[in-house]
Amino acid sequence: MKIYTIEAGNFKLDGGAMFGVVPKKLWQKTNPADEDNLIEMSCRCLLIENENRLILVDTGFGNKQSSKFFGHYKLWGKHSLENSFDKIGFSKDEITDVFLTHLHFDHCGGAVVRESKSGLLLPAFKNATYWVHKAQWKWANNPNSREKASFLKENILPLYENGCLKLIEGDGPVLSKTPFPFKILLVNGHTEKQMLPIIKYKGRQIIYVADLIPTVGHLPIPYIMGYDTRPLLTLKEKEIFLNDALKNNSLLFFEHDPHNELISLQKTEKGIRMKEQYKFDSYFSDKL
Repeated sequence: MKIYTIEAGNFKLDGGAMFGVVPKKLWQKTNPADEDNLIEMSCRCLLIENENRLILVDTGFGNKQSSKFFGHYKLWGKHSLENSFDKIGFSKDEITDVFLTHLHFDHCGGAVVRESKSGLLLPAFKNATYWVHKAQWKWANNPNSREKASFLKENILPLYENGCLKLIEGDGPVLSKTPFPFKILLVNGHTEKQMLPIIKYKGRQIIYVADLIPTVGHLPIPYIMGYDTRPLLTLKEKEIFLNDALKNNSLLFFEHDPHNELISLQKTEKGIRMKEQYKFDSYFSDKL
């Protein structure tokens, strides 16, 4: 197995929304805001090469939305899916599977592209099977008012209409028998049946934490996004998750933290916190 980091783009979100009831005086210590109260975010994906399969975990925003849409998120930096694939020498047509943790637009927007001439919406990875949890698919297609703006039909329906969608079933919390070379942890506080890959790689366990813990600043258990549909459930899920991750000496891989890619954990008097942070490639380069 070989794993690659895929940087799909950077954006900004309101710091207050990202930390819910936590006062700015506290969260700005780890996530400083700009003059508009926006904090820096990333869309960081994983590409897993395993035998004859190339599995992409999440896809970032994509680029098919209008400039008005992207104007709300203050895109910054030069990262993109295309640049990341070029850097490691793969093409999008080589992707065999796209694993979507959930269907919020910053996780699946790059799954679909708009053809420049026809305007048709088509799967971005034309040879890939797209995987979503069945309960998340149903949830996204019948959204509640809190999440409606995060589930965009143009990111979702073309996968079904083009016959490349497959649904994963099971209540978990851990799915061990999966179509992938990793287990899946299901969490429900942020959105219904968010799927977190648990990957054994070169002697370590890596967990892709997606929106359970968006940034290092969200490690304290009460630091929960205002976007979460069930914040008290997130509270419980985070506590169980962090204790298990510490016990198993797991490394956490961050999708949304532009400054911390991979971290180890330690127990402190304030709770479980970051011990060390690493670049994924540098950490595993000496573990061949």
